Amino acid sequence: MRFLDSIKQRAKADVKTIVLPESFTFEPRNLQAAHTVLAEKLARIILIGDRKAIMEKAEGLNLEGAEFIDPATYGRMGELAEKLAELRKSKGMTLAEAGALLRDDPLYLGVMLVKEGIADGMVSGAVHSTADVLRPSLQILKTVPGVKLVSSFFVMVVPNCEYGENGVFVFSDCGLVQNPSAEELAMIAQSAAVSFRQLVKAEPVVALLSHSTMGSAKHADVDKVTEAVRLVKAAAPELKVDGEFQVDAAIVPSIGTRKAPGNPAAGKANVLVFPDLDSGNIAYKLTERLAKAEAYGPVTQGITKPVNDLSRGCSADDIVGVIAITAVQAQG
Repeated sequence: MRFLDSIKQRAKADVKTIVLPESFTFEPRNLQAAHTVLAEKLARIILIGDRKAIMEKAEGLNLEGAEFIDPATYGRMGELAEKLAELRKSKGMTLAEAGALLRDDPLYLGVMLVKEGIADGMVSGAVHSTADVLRPSLQILKTVPGVKLVSSFFVMVVPNCEYGENGVFVFSDCGLVQNPSAEELAMIAQSAAVSFRQLVKAEPVVALLSHSTMGSAKHADVDKVTEAVRLVKAAAPELKVDGEFQVDAAIVPSIGTRKAPGNPAAGKANVLVFPDLDSGNIAYKLTERLAKAEAYGPVTQGITKPVNDLSRGCSADDIVGVIAITAVQAQG
């Protein structure tokens, strides 16, 4: 079964509620995605904004099954404002400021709906920047206990590929953390392993990548990766993880055996952790374009409840995939 078909099947088995705050802007890709998700029964959908105005913009689409929350009329706005003001009182936020923020910024309202359990997750970013999407998430939802860093990953599904988990990989971080320290790289590796296990339902084998394999080159960049490996092994001794690896040594069994004989991760990796954002972003785009891989993401990891950021170049089908993934994350 294709990865996305499996995700959709799991989403249908335990239906969650996902809020799409960019309906407030009448973004057509979001409205098309909402139509498809409702038709396929992948999730319940909350759209933020005036129902009549959204339905007029969605001509030809069936959004009757969606819930519409209009900040101008929603009965729980006062309650949500009080809770937001309480959460942000240490930063000096007043009740009036909280109310205005929720009325004027659909992303803050969407995240508060997730915080209060009215929605199980949020998907945004088709017309907003990553910073706009993550700011309210970090301020309101915070990070998972024990996780100090929010990062991202892509699920890469490579056709006709015998490597990874039958051609399925998690690439991390390809969309968020610019130049992680050794400590941050270790956190990314652990989060990516959890994400792989949750979404792919297989055992993660994690490789931290470099231009060097097991000491074949000497450089401060290599030292960062080897220190990250040490930190991951100390924090999660049960995890199959190693490095530093060149990517061929990480995923090709014959090369892994030759370059790192006896290493349990060499040649078997299905979770690839990149040393910086440049290499991760380049790698996922090359894999997508040259190997004709399906790329699902960027998906956020490390927040207490699932909030996912879309690429502003995404299609409606991309949004459907991320909604399904967000729903499965919410099941976890």
